[in-house]
Amino acid sequence: MKNNRTLNFELSSLSSDLSTSRMSSNITLKPSIRLGIVPTHLRFVGGLLPDEAGRLPRNEAGELIIVNGVKNLCSISPVALNSIQIPMFSGTDADDFNELIRELKSLDLEIYLVVMVGGADPLNPADEDAVVAQLVAAVHTAIAHKVRHISSTSLEEWMNTGAGDDIEGAIAQTVRLHRRVYQESGIEGSCVENWHMEFLRPGEFTTFTSLEKGWSFIKAMNQDLGKPFFKLLVDAAHCGDSGVPLAENQALITRIAAAGELGVFHASAKTTRGCLSTDDGWIAALLTAAAKTGELRHVFVEVFDHEDPALEQLRHLEPGHGVDTRDGRSYNEVVAAGLGDVARRLNNLVARGILKSN
Repeated sequence: MKNNRTLNFELSSLSSDLSTSRMSSNITLKPSIRLGIVPTHLRFVGGLLPDEAGRLPRNEAGELIIVNGVKNLCSISPVALNSIQIPMFSGTDADDFNELIRELKSLDLEIYLVVMVGGADPLNPADEDAVVAQLVAAVHTAIAHKVRHISSTSLEEWMNTGAGDDIEGAIAQTVRLHRRVYQESGIEGSCVENWHMEFLRPGEFTTFTSLEKGWSFIKAMNQDLGKPFFKLLVDAAHCGDSGVPLAENQALITRIAAAGELGVFHASAKTTRGCLSTDDGWIAALLTAAAKTGELRHVFVEVFDHEDPALEQLRHLEPGHGVDTRDGRSYNEVVAAGLGDVARRLNNLVARGILKSN
């Protein structure tokens, strides 16, 4: 029978072996890809959305909820993040937002901004001035913080069923609107290298609801500017929920990249927007398609909290969005697993000669 000293030594050795195993399982990202997250899993209500006074939510210790959550995620992620896409809402207190950016930069994360437009419809000419004002202010903030890449869904208003299917008219209006923002914001010659435009799934949007329809704006806008400044953000979830077959989305990604208009890639699961294991292969297939073009630069894991009050309308639109896909984990653990999965995929794309190593 083993004595306590022997048993304690063996348990200590086992613990040491497990610790070493965990350390050796850390993933080193091999390709030159900006890999990060959109922290939507930390909730809009109680996390990303400011209150009526514009103040961002904080925990009992006074730390910004988003900062605390991202710190925890960085500590458990099997691969180091190097980037983060932060949604930015009009009316957010400047000091709070500056603190948010400062604290996230202290974690060695490059800041990408996602500009959120609220209370105005980009497709409604009567709302044009209001939308332009919000976007111009956001660009000024991006320039002040030396942000290289901004994104937005400023093609139409979220969940507005009043938008029609006049795609040509919609393109003309959104091009006119974004031309004004480009001219009035001082973005020309600034630190901002690209603007990544995101289409949404049917129901969330009415007009720009697929990869091809989203690209129609990008082509028109860049033709108007005379250069490929605007890029199309490819969200695997929106592609999967658009009703367009996988193979057609893959072919479109190839064409978009050939035109120099492929932007940020969102690794996000269709329908559930939860654990990446629920996406039925769309992320892997579209990520590989993007990698094969040689134009893949930015990859972000995006997961939503299935109980976020801000997304109640989306759950009514798609009941699958309300499914709990955590399987006993916290949402930070779900995102950490997603980061590990995507990092392995990117590394194996290097091993297969599809992506280049650092």
